[in-house]
Amino acid sequence: MWDPEVYLAFADHRSRPFYDLLSRVGTERARRVVDLGCGPGHLTKYLAKRWPGAVIEAMDSSPEMVAAARERGIDATTGDLRTWKPKPDTDVVVSNAALHWVPEHVELLLRWTRELAPGSWIAVQLPGNFETPSHGAVRALARREPYAKIMRDIPFRVGAVVQPPVQYANLLMDAGCKVDVWETTYLHQLTGENPVLEWITGTALVPVRERLDDEGWERFREELIPLLDDAYPARSDGTTIFPFRRVFIVAEVGGARRSTG
Repeated sequence: MWDPEVYLAFADHRSRPFYDLLSRVGTERARRVVDLGCGPGHLTKYLAKRWPGAVIEAMDSSPEMVAAARERGIDATTGDLRTWKPKPDTDVVVSNAALHWVPEHVELLLRWTRELAPGSWIAVQLPGNFETPSHGAVRALARREPYAKIMRDIPFRVGAVVQPPVQYANLLMDAGCKVDVWETTYLHQLTGENPVLEWITGTALVPVRERLDDEGWERFREELIPLLDDAYPARSDGTTIFPFRRVFIVAEVGGARRSTG
């Protein structure tokens, strides 16, 4: 179960990629802007400011996140982005840190290029940090007793969950899009006690929490702390640097065909 309050504990750090992504969307006017994987809606509100005349459509798979978005005045709905279909007036589709949960997201992106009208925009940001020490520590601990049997069915994501940026660029260019694809590794400067643990509690540890009772959950977190401390040692000033790689995809549907005339 997703916890909006836990997720928002690092809202400033998590928000920066969203604004970096939207800065590359070139349209000034939009009739309908869709936020797929809207989370608690704190960033969805920016879409209405960026395109004040647009209808804002928001969706998330987590009822808890949708409830939090509605509390912020967002008309969000619960749904699966894999089955979402664009309405004819959809001009911008945004998915920030959500598509990496969908194994077939490459095919999904290509389907959107066929379903959206020429001139529409797709803007996607995907975390690309699944081979980092933080995720490796979680997987390693989950394989130990007494956790191994409880967590053996968790589909921990390893390997090429997110493709190299050039692969997305080639696929979308072949689909006739004008593309802007890049990757950035943010060096988040975190403070507080066990900050990396608190960060991943709101994301990577969600499926772990779902399988443990309160006592088991607290024990798992305690055993994870030294593993994370070894991988991400605190500086003498108390700051912990947490590298986080993200891949950005911005595509104008049909833009390549129009630009070549």
